[in-house]
Amino acid sequence: MRHGLSGNKFGRNQTLRAATVRDLSKAVLTHDRITTTRAKAQEARKLVDKLITMGKKGTLAAKRQVFSILCDHTLVSMLFNTIAPRFASRHGGYTRIIKFALNRGGDNAQMVLLELTEKTPVTTESKVVDAEVVDAKAVKETKAKKAPAKKAEPKTKKAPAKKAEPKTKKA
Repeated sequence: MRHGLSGNKFGRNQTLRAATVRDLSKAVLTHDRITTTRAKAQEARKLVDKLITMGKKGTLAAKRQVFSILCDHTLVSMLFNTIAPRFASRHGGYTRIIKFALNRGGDNAQMVLLELTEKTPVTTESKVVDAEVVDAKAVKETKAKKAPAKKAEPKTKKAPAKKAEPKTKKA
């Protein structure tokens, strides 16, 4: 009996289960949203929230703890430099689970979208170049002034290459 034991087993042993949750968490942190089953999303959500909380601390000890879980230097630096600062004003609730209407074909598993609540800020630098206002009539006039297309000239047949004459011995 499973008295007092929390979490899903996913039909795996402890190391494979930890690897699955770790890989799902890595995917959420790199892509901001993933599609997975409901049970896996609920387990990965716990780890992602803990990682972001450690990222908000910003200490060396927290970085080492996160690295011991994620095992990826670039992802750890991305977590501490870009992801965690987005959640500076938020106290928990860093992820959301959105259910899909249809279940997965084959095993009928309930599919969900696991995503971070704070989106990456989109920085669009709009460069306005001096644009000319063009009338529709002016466009038509310029098209009419263009030279007419050249007619395709009939193909001329090339003279067949002369055959090499066989060499004869001169006596």
